[in-house]
Parts: sequence; C-alpha cells; structure tokens
Amino acid sequence: MQIALAPMEGLVDNILRDVLTRVGGIDWCVTEFIRVSERLLPASSFHKLAPELRQGARTAAGVPMRVQLLGSDPQCLADNAALACELGAPVIDLNFGCPAKTVNKSRGGAVLLKEPELLHAIVQHVRRAVPAHIPVTAKMRLGFDTPDGALDCAIALADGGAEHLVVHARTKAQGYKPPAHWEWVARVQDVVKVPVFANGEIWTVEDWQRCREVSGAQDIMLGRGLVSRPDLALQIAAARDGLDYQPLTWPALLPLLQEFWRQAQDKLSPRYAPGRLKQWLAMLTRSYPEAVALFAELRRSADCQAISALLGTPAWTGSTRTGACVA
Repeated sequence: MQIALAPMEGLVDNILRDVLTRVGGIDWCVTEFIRVSERLLPASSFHKLAPELRQGARTAAGVPMRVQLLGSDPQCLADNAALACELGAPVIDLNFGCPAKTVNKSRGGAVLLKEPELLHAIVQHVRRAVPAHIPVTAKMRLGFDTPDGALDCAIALADGGAEHLVVHARTKAQGYKPPAHWEWVARVQDVVKVPVFANGEIWTVEDWQRCREVSGAQDIMLGRGLVSRPDLALQIAAARDGLDYQPLTWPALLPLLQEFWRQAQDKLSPRYAPGRLKQWLAMLTRSYPEAVALFAELRRSADCQAISALLGTPAWTGSTRTGACVA
C-alpha cells in the first residue's frame, strides 16, 4: 500500500509539503502543476514550484517528490518533461484532473477528458521523451460533465504508457462536492492493467476503510483530508497494520504550524505570508477545536509581528526577501 500527498495548486506548495512530510506516513508527494503552453520553460520555472529538485527531489524529511506538468500540446509537454528529468525529477506526473475554470479555458486539466485520443498522444509523447527508467504517471477525474467516458480515458492513459493512474472519483462538474464515487475507481481498475490510486473525500480512517471496500484500491492519494489532519496517513497506516495509534495532539502540531509560519515569512512577502497561514489554519479547524479559537484571533490580522505573538514565536528576522516581516 502506498499513501501519497496530492498536488493542490495554491495550497500544497513546497512549504506545506515540507511540514506535512515531517509528520510521517507519506510515501511520496507531487508538486503543484507546472503549466506548459507553447515553449520550453526555463529551469527557474521548475525550481520555483519544485525547489526540492535542488535537494535530490526530496523534502527535508526525505520523502520523494514528483513533478507534475499540465498542458495540451504533446510535443511541448514531452520537451518540458525531458528537461524536468534533466533537472532531477524522478517521476513525471501529468495533470488531467484540475477543475479550475481558468485552467480548463486554456485547454488544460479536466477539460482534456473530452478527448481520449489526445490523452493517449500526450502520455505517449512524454513516455518517449523521458529516460526509460523514469516513470510517467497520470491523474484524472471521472470526466468533465459525466463519467460516461471515464473508462475510455483511463484506457487511453494506460495504453499511452502511464505506469499508474490516480483517479479523483468525481467529475469536473461535481468539483469537490461529496460524495466521491469510489465505485468508479473499481471500474477503472477492471479495464487497465496498471495500478490505480483512489483519491477524493478521504477525511478519516473510517472513510479510508469505506473507500477500500468500495473501490478495492490498495493505494490512495490524500489531499484536503491530510491537510486538515496532518497525521491522517499515519492513522491509516496504523489501522492497516492493526496497530494502536494516538492521534497527533494540538500541542504536538503547534510546532509544525510555527515552522510553517517561519518558512512563509522567509519565502513570501508580508502581503501574502499571513494569508497562507490562515489558509492552512482554516483547514485545521475541521480537526482541531484549538485551531478554531486561534483562527478567530488571527483572521483579521495582517501584521506579522502580531501573528507571531499569537503563535508564541518570535518575529522572524532571517528573511532575505525585500520587505519581508521583520521585528
């Protein structure tokens, strides 16, 4: 069984990947998508969203990181995938699941599920362009408006050379509204010979148990559930192995929140750092009453020093960014 941390644009950046993988239980993670359009991107575009490439494509905790690309031009994606491999990407993942309107309007993400032939061509071109020892994988939804073409899309991706598929068990139109239709993961697995990961609406160990029963999937990818409950992967792994596990308490989580805040101040301007902290804290309110109270205190503050005081940390002074939060 593998447990992966999902790529989530604007949320699971390198800072959150670092902090969440420190908790444990995650076998690998994926970058936010790197958008590919009409040209070969400079190396800086990859390092911006995947700075772990400079450290062997691993987070500080040693968890492997994969590079995800998004686009619709098979040859352009292939060229950029080859460059990503030269920069150290151990796996190339292709995004056919993003539901964002702006992405879909520019012919990227889930809208490509309307074109199984193009899916096949993209994976095939990328597979041919990257070294044979580097896997190519794909993440998909069940379709754009309906799941009627889900099986055709899965077959196209697998036949094109995808080593495994991650299936977010909802269509683009369904967005993130519950429920996730895990039974479709089983249907996809029935028609392809590669492993299929289940993704979507796994918030608790009980959700994972139901997902496994319905989908038959041994491998899973966790997104919002893991962001909201940072030790969810550890909880699931313990349940899988029949072990007792004491969930992560708020006092144990608080140092991770403080580390997240330190890194956010170091890497982001004071205009954006508070928002990133509040974004994660808001998701933690689903699992921790203490997060609810802290979020209520922080939500209207944009002052870095005040936020540091509320978190019980000194104002960060180590940033090299112009205009960063300083004491």
